[in-house]
Amino acid sequence: MPAAERPALVVLDASVAVRWIVPERGSEEAAALLNESLAWVAPRLLVTEVASALRRKVSGGELSGDVASHALGTIVDAVDDGVIQLAEDEHVVAAALALAITLDRKLPDCLYLALAEREGAALATADRGLVHTARARGVRVFAIPSP
Repeated sequence: MPAAERPALVVLDASVAVRWIVPERGSEEAAALLNESLAWVAPRLLVTEVASALRRKVSGGELSGDVASHALGTIVDAVDDGVIQLAEDEHVVAAALALAITLDRKLPDCLYLALAEREGAALATADRGLVHTARARGVRVFAIPSP
């Protein structure tokens, strides 16, 4: 397939994945990305971070446990169906650590950033700090509104 026809590769941050499965500010913008010609990749950490965000929503009374379980299942199904490709974190964690130290940012954020830099991919995130950091490093960003 010629390069012009290949979908753009985008690293999916958990903040966007959560907006795909739970209605909140930015959900419409996140869902709109699904209609574009994009290929999704994420560190394996994505699934754990999504589960953690869902647990916080259950604890905060925003979701029931059943809804959270179903929502997580939607993300796992997207991985199983190949909609989201998971990268092997061990191949980017050293670069992520170096970024976290240099940029004084959390390691999980830097795992997404390191993957985007390694793959020459864009980054989809609702994390304003990560948007700023990624853009400062020359990474194309799909910035999704956040609360």
